[in-house]
Amino acid sequence: MPALKIFTCIILSSFSLAGLSQNKSGLISGPWAGNVELRNATIWAEVTPEVKSVSVKYYPVDKSAPIKTVDYKGELGKDFDPVKIELDGLDMNTVYQYSLLINGRQITFSYPLQFTTKDLWQFRKPAPDFTFLSGSCSYMNQPLYDRPGKPYGGDSSIFETMANTKAAFHLWLGDNWYTREVDLDYSWGLNYRASHDRRLPILQKFMASMPQYAIWDDHDYGPNDAGKSYILKDESRKIFKNYWCNPSYGEEDKGIYTKVSYGDVDIFLTDDRYFRSEDRIADSINGQPNTSKFYFGKMQMEWLKNALLFSTATFKIIATGSQVLNPFSEFECMRHYTAEYNELMNFLAAEKVGGVIFFTGDRHHSEVLEQKRSSLYSLYDVTISPYTSGIGKVKGPELNNPVRVPGTLVEAQNFGKITVTGKRNERFLKVEFIGLKGVKLGEWSVSEKDLKKGASKNEE
Repeated sequence: MPALKIFTCIILSSFSLAGLSQNKSGLISGPWAGNVELRNATIWAEVTPEVKSVSVKYYPVDKSAPIKTVDYKGELGKDFDPVKIELDGLDMNTVYQYSLLINGRQITFSYPLQFTTKDLWQFRKPAPDFTFLSGSCSYMNQPLYDRPGKPYGGDSSIFETMANTKAAFHLWLGDNWYTREVDLDYSWGLNYRASHDRRLPILQKFMASMPQYAIWDDHDYGPNDAGKSYILKDESRKIFKNYWCNPSYGEEDKGIYTKVSYGDVDIFLTDDRYFRSEDRIADSINGQPNTSKFYFGKMQMEWLKNALLFSTATFKIIATGSQVLNPFSEFECMRHYTAEYNELMNFLAAEKVGGVIFFTGDRHHSEVLEQKRSSLYSLYDVTISPYTSGIGKVKGPELNNPVRVPGTLVEAQNFGKITVTGKRNERFLKVEFIGLKGVKLGEWSVSEKDLKKGASKNEE
């Protein structure tokens, strides 16, 4: 057989085999429920180009309301067809059962398709206790396109463990899939990578088990360490919007930053790629921080400052792909963008913003870093990584990093299980680093009071 035909067959096989059972019905991946709020939810799925119609049927499990059906009204028949169907006018604090219909035929699954709308607790009752999951760096092996040698991706059964861990939602901290060299130079390749990894069987139950939110980092944005110069960044943003169900995506059609809330926790989902200057740009000029070297960029930084001041949440989690506080990192870190780093640190101090914690990914190990501040509470950087990617063991000056909280370094596949509990004014946030099979590998916790020292009175 000619080489071109062999290559084509290999591509088609690798593209279709992973989701073969779903493809027979017209379903490639999904469904799952995202952006679940008080009275609405979004159902996501991806279907084959041959599909003519997609619908969602749903009802409260207590049968307090009749069954309803919503049809997808967008375009179908494309090479890549991720669809979103909005369910509006739902009841609060209610468990809903839903099903997916393709070409009028209901698709069956071995696991339940359910979601629970949020409870209206404000001005009525104490903030709810809840758990969510988080982490980063999901590399799924595909030998045809992987680099030679030992496979970089590890045991993907971690997603089975996560699917069986009860939680209110899951937050992806970037590198949610890994583009390869063959993906990066054209739109089809970027779409292919997102579609290929999302369809893998190991992810289906997990994605359906809880609402999903996400930021990106370099590998699911574009090339390694890529920033604002990536020529397909707008196409990458479009693909991110198609494959996730965040409540919004940046401003003025730029970036992917937004905010999600659950109970008394606000999570600021930031974008560390779209506006980011090349890391090798000089960090200082004539001994002064280079104000033309950007990490968040002016527009996003302005949004983040205002969003933090607007927030009344007990815990304000700033989620970003790269570490923020690590003074000894030789890898990507916001501290290498001194002007913006100082701008954010000075803002938090001057405005006395309480309750701030950073959640980061990227490093292929987990740890908690502490930055002490005079007359103010300590800032913490909670790094959670990796899901399946190769382990990145610390070395050099990071081996005995003096800002690392003792006992928090985890150099193994893991995810974060974050639990928020406690009565009013005595809330606690606990992070447990959980291994492949559900074993706790480390933990760290912080109290509401720990994050109030020096905060303004409106934070009390």
